[in-house]
Amino acid sequence: MIETLTCAPTDDPKRVRAPDGRVLDVPAGWTLLLPGDAGLTRRVKAAGPTWTVVEKKGRKTFSRGVWAPDVHVATARAALLGERATDAYAKKRVADVRRREAAQATYVSDFEAEVRAFLGFSPLFAALGDALARAVTAHATPVGSGTVARTKRIEIDRRAEAAVIAWLRHQTTAYDSMSVARVKGARREVRRELAATSRVLLDKHRRDLAHAPEACPLCKVLGANGASAT
Repeated sequence: MIETLTCAPTDDPKRVRAPDGRVLDVPAGWTLLLPGDAGLTRRVKAAGPTWTVVEKKGRKTFSRGVWAPDVHVATARAALLGERATDAYAKKRVADVRRREAAQATYVSDFEAEVRAFLGFSPLFAALGDALARAVTAHATPVGSGTVARTKRIEIDRRAEAAVIAWLRHQTTAYDSMSVARVKGARREVRRELAATSRVLLDKHRRDLAHAPEACPLCKVLGANGASAT
């Protein structure tokens, strides 16, 4: 009896590596259903045994598709195409899109509010804080951006804080052009040091103490908004 497995890919596209290390030949009459259609994949998996191919790269996991009997894939695809051709399905899709857009708009608003709360800029730098909150939110919140703002593993206030520090690292430091030793933990240490620098920079804008914008990395990168905070 063929098992339902989660496997790793091999150099041979017709072979996979099972969790116990065995290298398995893909059964005859099976086809690889590529990722991208979650509804179809769910139906194929429910129809019988499948081999899900997953590749790990560092801390990330990538789906490479699902091997399943040709007949199961063809049957599920035909049934799904029939359902998706109905008016009821079209209406449901429109409703789903509107619901996702509304949820995204709410999240963007909530996230920007959390960014502003974390910044806590003084009234003197309120305009700069507004500009920074908008910039960080615009960068971090788009669906599929892969930023810390999209994770659900930490609370939204911590996401906002991490997003600000990440934005400052790329925009106000030389991190992107920096040469970092290929030693385990080196990049993490560099990020930790730059984060401390960014926090000092933020603290300068939490006090009503004017400074020259041309000497402030944050004021410079935000242009006119920084120039007004003198």
